[in-house]
Amino acid sequence: MRSRLNTFYTICFIYAFLDIYTFFGLKSLLKNKKQQVLFSVAYWLLSAFIYYCFYKFHEAFIGGRFFSSTDANLYLGVILTALATKLTFVAFLLPQDIGRFFYGIGNFLYTFFSGKDFPDEHKTFPSRRRFLTLAATGIAALPFSTMFYGITKGKYAYTVNKVKLAFADLPAAFDGFKIVQISDIHAGSLDNISSVAKGVQMINEQAADIVVFTGDLVNSDKDEVNDYIDVFKKIQAKSGKFSILGNHDYYGVPDGVQEQKAYWADFYKKYEQMGFELLNNKNAILEKEGERICLLGVENWGRARYFPKKGDLDKALNNTTSNDFCVLLSHDPTHWDDKVIPHQKHIHLTLSGHTHGFQFGINMPGFKWSPAQYRYDKWMGLYEEAKQYLYVNRGFGFLTFPGRIGMWPEITVIELEREV
Repeated sequence: MRSRLNTFYTICFIYAFLDIYTFFGLKSLLKNKKQQVLFSVAYWLLSAFIYYCFYKFHEAFIGGRFFSSTDANLYLGVILTALATKLTFVAFLLPQDIGRFFYGIGNFLYTFFSGKDFPDEHKTFPSRRRFLTLAATGIAALPFSTMFYGITKGKYAYTVNKVKLAFADLPAAFDGFKIVQISDIHAGSLDNISSVAKGVQMINEQAADIVVFTGDLVNSDKDEVNDYIDVFKKIQAKSGKFSILGNHDYYGVPDGVQEQKAYWADFYKKYEQMGFELLNNKNAILEKEGERICLLGVENWGRARYFPKKGDLDKALNNTTSNDFCVLLSHDPTHWDDKVIPHQKHIHLTLSGHTHGFQFGINMPGFKWSPAQYRYDKWMGLYEEAKQYLYVNRGFGFLTFPGRIGMWPEITVIELEREV
């Protein structure tokens, strides 16, 4: 906690520098005294609101409401948007001002020792400074506009991604079987029921055989989902709805054996109310025309030391055979590399989430980039190894930053085909 607070205070100090620098940079564009006064009042009123957001976010952080407070997420969104905008402005303009600073020193020394001014060709001109300031303002508008869109529209810009996978050993009755996957709802961050309902409508339009949810229903408390139970219960699937737990679903568990039992009993009941069957280290057999496939589910297992390691693949495989076609739900994709691939049982397809694609990046045909790739080997989309597949969903909701930029919320439609 202390190290994180120190980081926060450092960011506050850096922001204050950026804020003052930006103020004087923008003010230099105005030559009329009245305009400068009006600009100063407007700028510092807006700045006061941003500092208020710093204060309220700090208050929520200290109070342990960092994940569970929608307001805290909004404050952070304002802070990050202002920080990115002003950092871009300063990064573009500061190198010139550093040059001007050294020019001033050089001019002073030259004048002091020679008694003459710098030659004209070494001087900088106000017109060039004005041009660069205007350019910096225009460039800084890009992060502002993209982050503003991500906060207001992008976080609910649901996209449907369709994937077809062919398997030689898929039972014939399941040829064309359609699995719709969502992940990382993070109900504690959601702030618009009607927008979420539109996402549910898009899920239903896919006419799924089964709908699977791969964990992180809440941020840090089971009751965060209460306002959305009636929305998610409307999700439809021909052969059932199934879910597992993600790492955030464990964060609100209280101390004490009896308290924990009561907490989990109530939490599990919420899944029932939404019509989802929880697969906590167990499986469900899906039968069709006398043939079957196995849907496995494990509790969260994450490589990182601070993520719960409750997933047990062996338990999930109980009462299955070596010939069964298996689809696994496992929240954290690091589980696939560390536990699924080395396992003696061939798991045909694993569905994960967790990374969110870091809610920021570029996702274009032929080019994909996100900071997520520097933390996770498998961070978005489809992966294959030894004829076993992993699909990492970008998530349905959002966490911490109250928006999405480039990494839009995802509804995945996976159609199983029998290879001929």
